[in-house]
Amino acid sequence: MYSNAYLEFLIEFHATRDYFECHEILEEHWKEDPPGKRKLHWVGLIQLAVALYHERRGNVTGAKRMYRSALRIIEAEKKSIEQLGIDTSQLQQLILERTLQAGSTFTDFMIPINDKKLLAACEKLAYERKVIWGSSSALDSEQLIHKHKLRDRSPVIKERERRLSENQLMKHEKK
Repeated sequence: MYSNAYLEFLIEFHATRDYFECHEILEEHWKEDPPGKRKLHWVGLIQLAVALYHERRGNVTGAKRMYRSALRIIEAEKKSIEQLGIDTSQLQQLILERTLQAGSTFTDFMIPINDKKLLAACEKLAYERKVIWGSSSALDSEQLIHKHKLRDRSPVIKERERRLSENQLMKHEKK
């Protein structure tokens, strides 16, 4: 019923607390649809993860900007978010509160899942992977906190170079 990417997102979000990886997983899933047919509700969840990543790193301005943007999208995409087994009204309230509190001591965020089967599936998957659903962030983990700076970017750079080369070839062929 739910995509594997969504389940992976939820595990990263609620068990490993790797908000950067949450963003990567859902962005890749979102991009599977062609431009113009991409589903905006995924962007709302991506931005929520990015907001938490920024807040945990102490980037309060970036966090608040992402929280506000996520909130606007979630409001606009309420039905689609609800179809993901999420209590949208509660989610909106939690994000609003979080926006107002950003900058105080960081605490993790639980997306209010109201689909009991989805929640049970996520908890089972977390158990199988030997991670704890609902655990706290390892605030002393440099890899978790600064992942965007520490990750291997060579695949991203290669893909960007490939696309640039492809675009240049297409421009050359049009002449």
